[in-house]
Amino acid sequence: MDNKAFDYRRIAQGYKERPFLHKKVIERFQKDITKQYFANGLDIGCGAGLSTKALKRICGHVTGADISEEMVKISREVCDCVEGYDFIVSKAEEIPAGYCKYDIVTAAGVIQWVEREPFLQNLKNVMNKNGYFLIYDFCISDKMKDNEEYSQWWHDLYLKEFPKPYRNEYVWTDRDVEKYGFKMLAQVQYEMEHEFDMGSFIEFMLIQSNVNAKIEGEGRNVDKVRRWFEESLTPIFDKERKTLIFKAYSWYIKAV
Repeated sequence: MDNKAFDYRRIAQGYKERPFLHKKVIERFQKDITKQYFANGLDIGCGAGLSTKALKRICGHVTGADISEEMVKISREVCDCVEGYDFIVSKAEEIPAGYCKYDIVTAAGVIQWVEREPFLQNLKNVMNKNGYFLIYDFCISDKMKDNEEYSQWWHDLYLKEFPKPYRNEYVWTDRDVEKYGFKMLAQVQYEMEHEFDMGSFIEFMLIQSNVNAKIEGEGRNVDKVRRWFEESLTPIFDKERKTLIFKAYSWYIKAV
């Protein structure tokens, strides 16, 4: 997994302010799979630490790992460096075994960037038998609650200004994981909601991969991009808070 597109202070700070929907994903995992409390957890691609905080709700100790040193610094801030956390800078495919093997591993928004074979081979070595592996992600959609104008903005303005770059959207199957000693228990898709004012929504959009491709990849000025969002979104928000719909998925996998 390459850190070139991620190792920026601006993005790390932006990730820090992302909606804490990770907590809802963990709650769903408990509802769908197990209410077990785990001794030792690993959060791969911890980003700004929100996914690490979410995993800590069901773990005694959590290790957060990210390829970006800048992200790890922010993670330590977000998690307040309290007891029960530690962080390492590492590629997902090369995470070392800790003081003991992991009972549960989470990976939020990570698997499209990893090399699956070395990733799963290494993961099997650092996990306990019968441990759980939770892969998940959520992304903003073209839907806003009770506001069709937002959907028009999304398709007619936003995606034309900031086309989506290619990303690996391959959905893993049981066959993909079983040869490495894992079993796919279930794969679920669902929606989550989060309320934004226009300012917080714009800051969130500034760290989206397609927007970041224009800023970091093509050198577009951040302030000009922010003004584009302000001008195009003002009629939609109209000084009110709006509820955005996130599309989400979770894959529940077990080490066997």
